[in-house]
Amino acid sequence: MPVQFHAAPVAQMDPVTLYRILQLRIEVFVVEQQCAYPELDGRDLEPGAVMLWAEGGTPDEQATDDDAAPTATLRVLLEPEGFRIGRVVASPAARGTGVAGDLMRRALEFCALQSASSAVVLDAQEPLQGWYESLGFTRCGEAFLEDEIPHVPMRRG
Repeated sequence: MPVQFHAAPVAQMDPVTLYRILQLRIEVFVVEQQCAYPELDGRDLEPGAVMLWAEGGTPDEQATDDDAAPTATLRVLLEPEGFRIGRVVASPAARGTGVAGDLMRRALEFCALQSASSAVVLDAQEPLQGWYESLGFTRCGEAFLEDEIPHVPMRRG
């Protein structure tokens, strides 16, 4: 199935799609990474928050039972300095396919359309620092632990 990209505030999303996005985030961030933390932190409901997600893009032999299930997702939040991208995740079947990178580029385009002069920040899991650098981010601070996982603050723009 070819990749389809979407963006919407939570209030405008189909409930089944929202459920599957939250399920993917919990499967990876809570279960796979073994981090018990409040995944539903309230920030998805903030004014200006937008969810972006991809459907499809997995190799045929790894396709899910439901081709419309999200294969990657992230959220964009408004911050005083511009935008914050977070909750960037790809399903195990989509990892290494480029879907997450394409989704990140779409998120950066979305931020630029909202305000060309605003910075975009994120807290990257430290092993993914190089991946984010390939998207134009630079490290802007010291490493820190979040839920026992090393993270680094990063900025673009």
